[in-house]
Amino acid sequence: MLGLGTSSAVSSNAAVTSSIVSKGHPLQSVTCTTSSAFRPATACPLHQLSAATSHNLNSLRVKAMAETVSTLKMEPKSTLSGKKQALISLSDKKDLSLLGVGLQELGFTIVSTGGTASSLEGSGVAVTKVEELTQFPEMLDGRVKTLHPNVHGGILARRDQEHHMEALNNHGIGTFDVVVVNLYPFYEKVSAYTGISFEDGIENIDIGGPAMIRAAAKNHQDVLVVVDSSDYPELLEYLNEGRDDEQFRRRLAWKAFQHVASYDSAVSEWLWKQTEGDKFPPSLTVPLSLKSSLRYGENPHQKAAFYVDKSLAEVNAGGIATSVQHHGKEMSYNNYLDADAAWNCVCEFSKPTCVVVKHTNPCGVASRDDIIEAYRLAVNADPVSAFGGIVAFNVEVDEALAKDIREFRSPTDGETRMFYEIVVAPNYTKKGLEVLRGKSKTLRILEASKNIKGKLSLRQVGGGWLAQDADDLTPEDINFNIVSEKAPLENELNDAQFAWLCVKHVKSNAIVIAKNNCMLGMGSGQPNRLESLRIAMKKAGDELKGAALASDAFFPFAWNDAVEEACKSGIGFIAEPGGSIRDADAIDCCNKYGVSLAFTNIRHFRH
Repeated sequence: MLGLGTSSAVSSNAAVTSSIVSKGHPLQSVTCTTSSAFRPATACPLHQLSAATSHNLNSLRVKAMAETVSTLKMEPKSTLSGKKQALISLSDKKDLSLLGVGLQELGFTIVSTGGTASSLEGSGVAVTKVEELTQFPEMLDGRVKTLHPNVHGGILARRDQEHHMEALNNHGIGTFDVVVVNLYPFYEKVSAYTGISFEDGIENIDIGGPAMIRAAAKNHQDVLVVVDSSDYPELLEYLNEGRDDEQFRRRLAWKAFQHVASYDSAVSEWLWKQTEGDKFPPSLTVPLSLKSSLRYGENPHQKAAFYVDKSLAEVNAGGIATSVQHHGKEMSYNNYLDADAAWNCVCEFSKPTCVVVKHTNPCGVASRDDIIEAYRLAVNADPVSAFGGIVAFNVEVDEALAKDIREFRSPTDGETRMFYEIVVAPNYTKKGLEVLRGKSKTLRILEASKNIKGKLSLRQVGGGWLAQDADDLTPEDINFNIVSEKAPLENELNDAQFAWLCVKHVKSNAIVIAKNNCMLGMGSGQPNRLESLRIAMKKAGDELKGAALASDAFFPFAWNDAVEEACKSGIGFIAEPGGSIRDADAIDCCNKYGVSLAFTNIRHFRH
């Protein structure tokens, strides 16, 4: 669970009401009201009656209190002291029969609620219904079932505190040794495709369940609390062997609190969307679920693990975290980073496209109607970097494409078969998957869903987190404002748009040179833009003549710098955000060399 929040303090003197109701006087109560800091004190209804009537009512109330207390002391319910009790209340009844039968065979008396009790009885398990224990019926459409001292007293009482046990005995309350509870399916309900009304969402917020779980987890030294059906076998084994394992109890308690915390985070997230709806709330909790432990992190000396974001916003939202691995070695820390970069990039393109990534940077990108041609062009952009890289496609991998991936030789020597760490695509044909599996035992084959737009991006810094919108803009969302004397041809504008879409995925300072929907060269991660330009031009070679160039940010200098070098090399079209105090120099330079220049007014820094 990742919790992010701004601090705030609110104090209030809330109204406090206490009522004691006796069997003989069902309508009698004593009500005390204190004033709130935010509203005037509310007078008791007695002020509306005559003094005599008020006196009589007060006398009756006092008498009722005395009789109630006397009844509790003189006629205690049969205590269950010395008997083992388990409380079971489940929404998800998976393996309930296994649990119930197992506990019964171990001599436990089982107390249960509603549908759980019926299911247990159907399995031949004897059940005491919770209303028999509380002597109070379920009420308020099920909102109140277990919120009762006979339940919570039995859970929270410390066995090593004499006065706790004496209090239970005085009130005829037995102890619970095991509490097994899971919660209303709020997460599943509010994230369903069909949607849910606000009223139904509210009714799916569990109240009694979290209260019992938290109570049992707090008192875990005396109560075993279970929220996950996968723990039933170990629980039964623990009880059967009569073990005394404090670590086991603490682990179950941790799991219980984590279960409730994740549940509450979903409720909080959903309610925020129903109210303010702002993407950046004053407090943010991100529930994370361990997907796998990794061999190591970025380097062998660093321990690592991979967690899946269980926020409601991520339900059916796509992404590499929810991909299915069909084949190959287990994913590593760096594999996830590279696969994410490749998948995010390839999903930007509408035409059949292949992207090759190395160290999170796209070193080859190509779009073609023929996906095999696109694959070969993407590799050819930088075959040295492509070797050992990640290959991503935005179309299905069929048998023909799979064969080419398996057999394609490196353009550097025409002999070495290309090696890849990962292939990722939206889906595979049965034959395509079979062929790819034959390429290598270690090749990781991933099937992923496209990320939806509008996601929140989180990034950690020392002691905090940065949150921002995802960089979802595409060429269709912006204007390429031509500021040069020379207007580009349609194919040149298409090349510039393609380069612009690529450059947003390259680490800054970033330059991409492209032509005919194919990346020819890119420069990434250099402290100055001129060096990135020179790297990109070197990779593009002679093909850069007439090609388009995209820069992730403006050029601070033009003359005797990056803009003029690009113009002299033969670049035909430059697309950059603009915004420099020397933009006029860039325009003049392009006009001098007859190069088209467009300002996009959109920057694409990537750090």
